[in-house]
Amino acid sequence: MFNNFLELAEARYSVRQYSDKPIEQEKLDRILRAGQVAPTAMNAQPQRILVLKSNEAVAKIRTLTRFHFNAPMYLLICANTAESYKAVDGNDSAEVDTAIVTTHMMMQAFDEGIGTCWVRGFDANMVSAAFGLPEHIEPVALLPIGYPAEDAKPYPGAHEKRKPITETVKYL
Repeated sequence: MFNNFLELAEARYSVRQYSDKPIEQEKLDRILRAGQVAPTAMNAQPQRILVLKSNEAVAKIRTLTRFHFNAPMYLLICANTAESYKAVDGNDSAEVDTAIVTTHMMMQAFDEGIGTCWVRGFDANMVSAAFGLPEHIEPVALLPIGYPAEDAKPYPGAHEKRKPITETVKYL
C-alpha cells in the first residue's frame, strides 16, 4: 500500500469514525505481531494487550471513556510493572515500552487499511476495576480500531501543522 515507512507515517491519521466491517483475524494477528516485535527496554516485553471484541467488553469500555468513537473493537494496552525494566536511576520503562508497542500496532493497522486513534482519556483505576486487572497491570492506552467510515477524515488542523524540524532537532 505504501512505498516506504515515511510515506506511511505521513499518511496515517487518527480515525474518529468507523464502519461496522469486522477486522479479518489475519490482519488483527499482524497488528498484534507488530506490537510483539516492538523494541522494549532489555526486551522485557511488559505489554499486556486486551482485545475488547465481545459485545460485553465493547459496551463496558464505552461507558469508561467518551473517546470511544463507536469503534467495533478496542485494544487496551497495559503495562506489566512487575516485569518491566527498572533503570539504574529507578525509572520504570513500562509506560515508554507500552507506548512503543502501541505505536507499532497503530502503524501496522494503518498499513492494513485499518484505522486507530490513541486514547488516554480514561480513568485507569476505573478501567482496571471494570476488567479485573491486578495491581501490577496498568492501562496505558486504548486504541479504538476498525475500518474507517466512508466519510472519515483527519481531524481539522491536527495533521497539517508540524513545527519546523529546526525547532525540534538540535545538532551538537
